[in-house]
Amino acid sequence: MSKGLSLWFAVSSIVLLTAAAISISYSAWLAILLGLLSVGNIGWGFVVKARQRRS
Repeated sequence: MSKGLSLWFAVSSIVLLTAAAISISYSAWLAILLGLLSVGNIGWGFVVKARQRRS
């Protein structure tokens, strides 16, 4: 995986997790949604990395 793409997944995951942490005090549903999006983003980063290793 290129450094730029790795940086993108790292920064976007941090932003999503920070937003989830902040939203805990406002709405539990929003925090859960953002948490799931964060996990999905991290997982998608691993998928992209694995696909690029194969080719």
